[in-house]
Amino acid sequence: MLGLLAVLAGPGAAQAGAAEPETTVGDLTGFSADGAVYHLKAGAAEARVSFVSAETFRIELAPDGAFSDPTGDDIVLPQGTPPPTRWKERSDRYELSTAGLTLRAYKSPLRFALYRADGTRVWSEAKGLSWNGERTTQTLARGADEQFYGAGMQNGRGSTSHRDKTVEVGVDYNWDDGGHPNSVPFYLSSAGYGVFRNTYAPNTYAFTDPVTTSAKEKRFDAYYFAGDSAKGVIGQYTALTGKPFLPPVYGMEIGDADCYLHNANRGERHTLDALKVADGYVEHDMPNGWMLVNDGYGCGHEDLAETAKGLQDRGMQLGLWTEDGIDKIADQVKAGQRVAKLDVAWVGAGYKFALDGCKDAYKGIEDNSDARGFTYAPESWSGAQRCGVQWSGDQYGTWDYIRWQIPTYAGATMSGLAYTTGDVDGIFGGSAKTYTRDLQWKMFLGTTMTMDGWAASDKQPFRYGEPYTTINRDYLKLKESLLPYQYSYAHEATKTGVGMVRPLVLEYPDDPKAATDAAKYEFMSGEDFLVAPVYRDSTERDGIYLPKGTWTDYWSGRTYEGPVTLDDYSAPLDTLPLFVKGGASVPMWPGIRSYKDRTAGSPLAWDIYPQGRSSFTLYEDDGVTRQHRDGKYATQRADVDAPVRGAGDVTVRIGASEGEFTGKQSRRPYEFTVHTGSAPSTVELGGKLPRLGSAAAYKAAEQGWWYDRDDRGGVVKIKTAPLSTGKKFAVKLKGTSAVGGRAAAASAVVSVPSGQEVGAGAQSTVAVDVTAGSADVTDAQVGLEVPEGWQVGRAATADRIPAGTTRRVEVSVTPAKDATAGEARITALVRYRSAGESRTATQRFAAGVMPPPPTGEVWASDLVWLKSANGYGPAERDRSNGESGAGDGHSLMLAGKTYEKGIGTHADSDIEVYLGGRCTAFTADAGIDDEINGYGEVAFSVEADGKVLWTSPKVTGASATVPVDVKLDGARHVHLKVTDTNGSRTGDHGDWAAARFSCS
Repeated sequence: MLGLLAVLAGPGAAQAGAAEPETTVGDLTGFSADGAVYHLKAGAAEARVSFVSAETFRIELAPDGAFSDPTGDDIVLPQGTPPPTRWKERSDRYELSTAGLTLRAYKSPLRFALYRADGTRVWSEAKGLSWNGERTTQTLARGADEQFYGAGMQNGRGSTSHRDKTVEVGVDYNWDDGGHPNSVPFYLSSAGYGVFRNTYAPNTYAFTDPVTTSAKEKRFDAYYFAGDSAKGVIGQYTALTGKPFLPPVYGMEIGDADCYLHNANRGERHTLDALKVADGYVEHDMPNGWMLVNDGYGCGHEDLAETAKGLQDRGMQLGLWTEDGIDKIADQVKAGQRVAKLDVAWVGAGYKFALDGCKDAYKGIEDNSDARGFTYAPESWSGAQRCGVQWSGDQYGTWDYIRWQIPTYAGATMSGLAYTTGDVDGIFGGSAKTYTRDLQWKMFLGTTMTMDGWAASDKQPFRYGEPYTTINRDYLKLKESLLPYQYSYAHEATKTGVGMVRPLVLEYPDDPKAATDAAKYEFMSGEDFLVAPVYRDSTERDGIYLPKGTWTDYWSGRTYEGPVTLDDYSAPLDTLPLFVKGGASVPMWPGIRSYKDRTAGSPLAWDIYPQGRSSFTLYEDDGVTRQHRDGKYATQRADVDAPVRGAGDVTVRIGASEGEFTGKQSRRPYEFTVHTGSAPSTVELGGKLPRLGSAAAYKAAEQGWWYDRDDRGGVVKIKTAPLSTGKKFAVKLKGTSAVGGRAAAASAVVSVPSGQEVGAGAQSTVAVDVTAGSADVTDAQVGLEVPEGWQVGRAATADRIPAGTTRRVEVSVTPAKDATAGEARITALVRYRSAGESRTATQRFAAGVMPPPPTGEVWASDLVWLKSANGYGPAERDRSNGESGAGDGHSLMLAGKTYEKGIGTHADSDIEVYLGGRCTAFTADAGIDDEINGYGEVAFSVEADGKVLWTSPKVTGASATVPVDVKLDGARHVHLKVTDTNGSRTGDHGDWAAARFSCS
């Protein structure tokens, strides 16, 4: 309600009274020049053009001739001396020019058009500026192929073109798909320009033909930017409104938020209890950078200094939610606060309040400590990129939530928002699977946090048990190892305005698919990582688009040549589809839990995918203080010279580290993983480095190299003794290759048929397909890497697989007797020879572990559920659907009859059970639970092995109970589904009462 009132009463709210008719500016009646500022009169109206730089200018229009500027100096920063300009009058127009641009002001009627110095048109108004009592509108002609991006955080949109769409820009407090929290009144065009409306009023942008953009105020005020690329336009916009801030390094680690004092959901606790949760991260060897200890309605705090010290002792920092405003921030920061989360409904009504809150909290941290300001906000505005992270608000943990957040954050980068994120698995609902999948891809955002206290149970990444805890740890530590890469991009954003998380169109503007839905659910993390999150309950991912170039699967080492679209990509629960661009050189911190684990002797690792000539510049500073603003930082460049394709030498040149800062390493060891796919003859660092014969020998040695043919298609691993950071050096790999190997086309491909099942404790077989490339595969041996406690039979062999053909082999595997039913990850590993080389190919895949099939008469609620998707909260055993926790439903009741056994769900739901062909019939009473009092409308269905066996008529809360009696002869997998039938899920509590299987 607070949010709604803010929208209704906030800036730009419509004035009461009769609507004023639309007025379009008339003919030019006066012109004057004052340096780089030009005045153009049209009757009572006056326009003003002010040049800021050679490629940036401002147009204002005052319908009554009286200019105003409600934003003052809040958003636009001082810009220095205006550029030299000149003007010329022609018969039909005035031409206002800098060295690079000419703005035409046509006389009759007054209408603007922008041209480059070479005479090409950038944009033109289809008609003059217009206004009524509520809003002012600009109308632009739309180019035949022109695409549009920006408008800030647009939930579910933004990474692909806004063409033919209308987007709203304003405070809406809508955290769902289609909402627009953290709006920015800026958009950019593929025609090479951008527009920023300098206002606190809400905007509407219709990218139709023609394009109409309006702000809800009776004044016009817009800045225009012209550039050769989208990155250049973003750079100009952020030069005007502020470059993104540089977060502290702990701010790029995951954060944790909860309420500890007066927590109604968790019982009475105290602020110091946060330290017990912090201990959980340490004990589970999981990174965590900071903790908000009062994130909840009515949640206070106490013992701040002691809590802050305890967190710092555990490698974390204290954060606070600003429920009560920020007037006490000075004392809180002095006590140890380093993070401020700003929910603007509580510090103001959005727009100016939100921006002021961001700036004031940021300044409060910096004025009272030596730390950098670091804030989170869910409803910000232009300029907030210079003081905080934009967070997408309170959301539910669902697969759909994952799906639409992908374009949301990637698209926000097109508006100069360098740090956008959402809570891992939302704050409501969620599950172990959705949490794990959501956490995976959010490790490739710059910032993120997990939020507790509102779901049925806490949401720390170690709460769900195995295999989820291990998978979550692996991805948290992967992010930790990538901090040098991500932090270097954070620094780059302070110079360019371009964030690390990018839609494909930003890196591949000439690719016709990059602006379309083909690339909507993937993004670039920097220039080198392409991330395609899994957003369905599936172990495969379809529709992964790889643009032009060579792309290496991060997990298997398989290379692809783009442009190409991948379907049926094998993605077991622990596998995020992740690809690395050919030529990448990725700096890493290996093996750490916290950035504080780094010591003077810690190594710097480079993960290199050699292809042609490429480079990466590492940025380093102390990570915490503001001394970098005074020049206390260092950069170190890695240059790689390799073949573009095939065989040749690879040279990695590491330059001297230039610059100084407190804590800089004067010497450090280096490690390199060079993805060649072919073993080098020698590796040199000055002289020859010793070649090591095993993983153990490599681990024990101070210096040397080892070619690991089984690691991701073949990786050269190199380590050095400590070297001076002040001196350059080169590592030369002789007689090796570019990424993919000497004969990349001859590489074999391993694939695995989907849907394979094995029984707990039962001997089974797993099928593996081996496809030869451009040369015959010989001496192939196919083995499996399986979970601990499983047994694998002898490796299967294939003496020869002719080029271009596929051979299927089967390997025996016996899962542990106590193997958990559900998905298990297996890795197929194939060692073979092809094109004169010994190679290895690997493939991760998921096998379904099936429980023993049921016997006799068995209740559905007593079986193992392979799947239990539910529309709200968890599906319940022997209870009606409850709230967000398991076991919080009521007794099952249909038509006045109470049932002891059954399943309580909420549409849309899907319960999957494994019968193994042993059952003959399913019976139940189906209906909407009496507790709904007549509401709801659903349909029930029973499906088996992909076929629909039975479907009910529409059932309402007032319907009679529907008897279910379905024959199941031979069915292996049965799905019990409840589906919404009227588009409203209110009251859709579908019960499978007395649900029972009859089995042999």
